[in-house]
Amino acid sequence: MIGNMLSSEQQQGINTPATIGELLQNAASVVDRIDARWLLQSVLNVDAAFLITHAELLLGMEQIVHFQQLLARRMAGEPVAYLTGERGFYDLVFDVTPDVLIPRPETELLVEMALSKIPPDRCCNILDLGTGSGAIAITIARHRPDIYVTAVDLSPLALAVARRNAKRCSVENVVFIKADWFSGFISEKFDVIVANPPYIVEGDPHLEADGLRFEPTIALVAQNNGLDCIRRIVDQAPDYLEHSGWLMLEHGYDQADVCRRLLDKTGFSHIFTRSDLAGIDRVTGGQYGLVPA
Repeated sequence: MIGNMLSSEQQQGINTPATIGELLQNAASVVDRIDARWLLQSVLNVDAAFLITHAELLLGMEQIVHFQQLLARRMAGEPVAYLTGERGFYDLVFDVTPDVLIPRPETELLVEMALSKIPPDRCCNILDLGTGSGAIAITIARHRPDIYVTAVDLSPLALAVARRNAKRCSVENVVFIKADWFSGFISEKFDVIVANPPYIVEGDPHLEADGLRFEPTIALVAQNNGLDCIRRIVDQAPDYLEHSGWLMLEHGYDQADVCRRLLDKTGFSHIFTRSDLAGIDRVTGGQYGLVPA
């Protein structure tokens, strides 16, 4: 497969015995240099420092062939995180598979906002809707071992990844439930509810771009202009929030206004929107049960 993508010189540089430095130099001509480093680190099971300090190390053909296979898949657009099987998020590292969305830096804002709203002086119950890899729930639980976190997802395969990640991160104060949003609960109440629901409009051309087209569509796309899941969560959240509890949602770049209107219409107050590091409106939330100041 890779033979159809590389020139003869590039093929020779990758298919013959080579040092780490030579292999990375050749690979950088066809993929991003950082991606090449991540892939080779995965093949060799080493860190970035090893690649730098062992640039003259000659690799065996088995290692080179493995790297070649990953390189071909990356050239076809497959995300590095799926190729290496892991992704860093916040200050942790998570297993990822094509059964879950790849944790993204912009979602770290949702974690930060949730942690800022959790009272520091008492035990709380937190709910993460559509947990996927578990990155949001596990990160919150890891930073607040004194609270209880419940994470739900409709996909058994995603929940298997999330449970594996909880063990990987040595987190014990989170439980995982198979449910469609709030369907797994009857009378439970939560102090903070967070969600990174599907919010991309069906047919959005970005869905065919490299990366996104490999991720689970069910976790990306929502009906009704991308707002179906957001509306359902906002409508039902008051039944599951403690008095003065918070709901916070990640959303698309152009959905902050409608999210604020939905929260206001449903009776939330102290409504806010925060932008990610790129300056894009990314998280909107509000508090339920309090009279606005």
